[in-house]
Amino acid sequence: MVLAAVLRPEILLWAIPLLLLLGTIAVLGLLVVVFLIRLYAQVTCGVYNGKARMDGKTVIVTGCTSGIGKETARDLAKRGARVIMACRNMDLAEKIKDEIIKETDNSKVIVKKLDLSSFASIREFADDINKTETKLDVLIHNAGYAQTFKKAKTEDGLEMTMATNHYGPFLLTHLLINLLKKSSPSRIVVVSSSLYRLARVNLENPNPLDTMPGYLYYVSKEANILFTKELARRLEGTGVTVNCLHPGLIDTGIWKNVPAPLSWGLALIIKGFFKTPQQGCQTTVKLAVEEKLLKTTGKYFSDCQESSVSPSASDMGKARKFWEISEKLVHLEENDPRI
Repeated sequence: MVLAAVLRPEILLWAIPLLLLLGTIAVLGLLVVVFLIRLYAQVTCGVYNGKARMDGKTVIVTGCTSGIGKETARDLAKRGARVIMACRNMDLAEKIKDEIIKETDNSKVIVKKLDLSSFASIREFADDINKTETKLDVLIHNAGYAQTFKKAKTEDGLEMTMATNHYGPFLLTHLLINLLKKSSPSRIVVVSSSLYRLARVNLENPNPLDTMPGYLYYVSKEANILFTKELARRLEGTGVTVNCLHPGLIDTGIWKNVPAPLSWGLALIIKGFFKTPQQGCQTTVKLAVEEKLLKTTGKYFSDCQESSVSPSASDMGKARKFWEISEKLVHLEENDPRI
């Protein structure tokens, strides 16, 4: 009898619209909450307001045709730096260069070819820099590679993700270290990620060709931190500092390789909560230009503040062993600089 009364047509006529109205209000309320959280994060999290100029300084930024690399190059150009954009896609890089020059009125922006997955390309790039540049004030390891399932091997026999995100920057740093020392005080900035906490570098399998690339992205980010820690130790007293950072979760092209249907839900999360590239470059810029950080080295930053790292990523014994393994895998030559 009760169910029949509830289902009476005249009751349903007002009950259904009421339920729809309540549902709409709930959804709108949730959207407002999401908007307010995002607005608060944008205004308060990781905003760098420093006015330091970079006139007369030379900066290399790897991987800057999109995302936070592009915004980093743009910001440094605004500060008067001579910016060397080290990129794989030369056509796109030239377009971005012209865009930055037009916007910043800084003509000291140049493009050079660099593929961090290729040791030959790295050596060619470094040789060019060492021959043509008299100084290098900041080296920013920004370029990153990510795949979810598609495995790939480089021409040098290394797993593509680890080669691009760790072994390539490791070799490039060695080849440019004398110029950085000559230019001291100088800085190295390494873009890592808090996602490193999802994985561990396996010293028994440093070239994990059979491991899923999506997982190896996280491994490479811990590798970035271990590299930073050991590099800072080795550079003590040289006037060259090195720090790494978590830029935040950023709405960039690095997520484009996530396949459907995983990409559908991820797209909603990205648009709702992730930072823009301009917001994401703030910590990188701070580490590159902030005068108060001139002597700070071996640290990990997040949202423009120094932060802690996991026991695994701060294990100096592990960092030293991984360094020695990396030296062998990048095939350092007899005449190459040692750190």
